[in-house]
Amino acid sequence: MSNELKAAIQKWCEKLEIPLVGVASVDRWKEPPFQPWMPEEFYPQSIYPEARSVIVIGLPISLPVLETSPSVYYRELYSTVNSLLDQYTYRLASYLTQLGHPSVFVPRDGYIGIRALLKNPVAIFSHRHAAFLAGLGSFGVNNMLLTPDYGPRVRFGSVFTSAVLPSDPIRDEKLCSECMRCVKMCPVNALDERDYPQGLTNKKSCAEHSNELNQKGISPCGICIKVCPVGLDRRLFRREDISIYSRPDRFPEGHRAWEHAQNYGGI
Repeated sequence: MSNELKAAIQKWCEKLEIPLVGVASVDRWKEPPFQPWMPEEFYPQSIYPEARSVIVIGLPISLPVLETSPSVYYRELYSTVNSLLDQYTYRLASYLTQLGHPSVFVPRDGYIGIRALLKNPVAIFSHRHAAFLAGLGSFGVNNMLLTPDYGPRVRFGSVFTSAVLPSDPIRDEKLCSECMRCVKMCPVNALDERDYPQGLTNKKSCAEHSNELNQKGISPCGICIKVCPVGLDRRLFRREDISIYSRPDRFPEGHRAWEHAQNYGGI
């Protein structure tokens, strides 16, 4: 029954053109795969005691739009993907509940806004870690989850379900090439050169920068995921040459397009 239900979930997601879907048993949170790990209060079963499995879905961030960051263009894309994640996870939770498996969705962010992160840079639940435990990718130096198809250019949402579902295998392959472009190009030096999980993001600096951009209407930043070389999407959009971001002479027409997007819509 659990295999049949999982197949039905995957088919449901395919109909909605959701490209990334993974499942993790809540027991995986009890056996941290690395340190540092989150406190128990952030485990799925601590938030929804009936949870037995976590279903994680991922939607990609379009690279050409992200390349304009920081801009209103990227901000709108970010908001659109967030809205879709909330809608899809809500609908998936409702679908499972109607099948007799009480389930709840988890909002894609879990905080009211940037002011909340300035006060306490922690959300209600980590979708990135859930996606890792559901086998969708591996962590990079930028502390983002890297996926084979889209690198770190993915937003995730989660569903806590009472259904006992087969877990997907955790990805053993390390996708991060440790090129350190994310570290070098971070505008506020918020990243550490040490490999994850030893190298941690300076959340305060990151949040303060996001707040500055938010006041101009052009948040989020997105630089560390823009310059990451991992992901088949780079080949699709013909962006294998990462030097184009620091060398305008390598892609002058691109820089003109990005500057156009950055010059309009913000404050």
